Amino acid sequence: MYKLTAVEICAGAGGQALGLEQAGFDHVALVEIDADACSTLRLNRPRWKVVETDLKKFDGSSLRGVDLLAGGVPCPPFSKAGKQLGESDERNLFPAAIRLVDECRPTAIMLENVPGLLDPSFCEYRDLIEVSLRKMGYTPFWTTLNACKYGVSQLRPRVVLAAIRRELAHTFCWPMPSEGNPPTVGELLYPLMASAGWHLVDEWRERANNIAPTIVGGSKKHGGPDLGPTRAKKSWASLGVDGHGVASEPPRPEFAGLPRLTVPMVARLQGFPEDWQFCGRKTSTYRQVGNAFPPPVALAVGRSIADCIWRRKAVKAPSPYGDDLLRISYQPFLPYVDDPPA
Repeated sequence: MYKLTAVEICAGAGGQALGLEQAGFDHVALVEIDADACSTLRLNRPRWKVVETDLKKFDGSSLRGVDLLAGGVPCPPFSKAGKQLGESDERNLFPAAIRLVDECRPTAIMLENVPGLLDPSFCEYRDLIEVSLRKMGYTPFWTTLNACKYGVSQLRPRVVLAAIRRELAHTFCWPMPSEGNPPTVGELLYPLMASAGWHLVDEWRERANNIAPTIVGGSKKHGGPDLGPTRAKKSWASLGVDGHGVASEPPRPEFAGLPRLTVPMVARLQGFPEDWQFCGRKTSTYRQVGNAFPPPVALAVGRSIADCIWRRKAVKAPSPYGDDLLRISYQPFLPYVDDPPA
């Protein structure tokens, strides 16, 4: 009865959208420019309205009043692996995202990016973003969340910007980390690595006894289907994985040496469910997976934002069935940190 609505920008392969769906959001539009990623979204969620277009050309005026505007704007402008051109980078889509906030006027906003965005060199740019949001009536919150703290078997820090309507901002809290540690690479990928009958898979599982380093998806300008720069490849090697490429299939029974991961294996390390399928050739599917926001992290943040919105609806939403149903419909998501961020 009180379904929450969301608009997703730069939706990619749907990692963030999937997590937000699990948090209770119904997507009314997903904007993505990459044709293969759009095919991935349509394949897995035929009911979603996927808009295949350049975000700079997308008009969100018809979506005014949506509960949440979310997305992962391109990270290369702020990535330490690149030139960190920031607002001067042609791939910087923060201005388009801020324009859409003005057009949609959602109750809440959730944008994720790389940790480099919080570097001192981008302080003035972050201030400009905050000023724009505050002028529109939002209170912004920044934090860095590591995916391994939310059940993902990967060392993957990401910056998240949450902005909440000023009158609700005092109720927002970042989600608490999950209890316990995520599975090791060996534990998580053992079924996939063993699926073709590799005779050394048990020994490999014992060697792959830690979580993965950060998976790097690359971009159309730079980077291909491999597991990152030299330092990352050394980390992969210590786990018994050849990081110099991505395999088309699991290792055969007679395979010797370090195996390469397949795209489904990388997707599992990103927190995608087994039944989520990806469209396109190997390089394209790997980039879709590698650039995704892990669904479990999106779920955790989405729950915190959803609870904020439900608090508003529990007070203001009219119910033809009376207050009793209204109270039942409000289900708070727990746990939270004790105090909202400064």
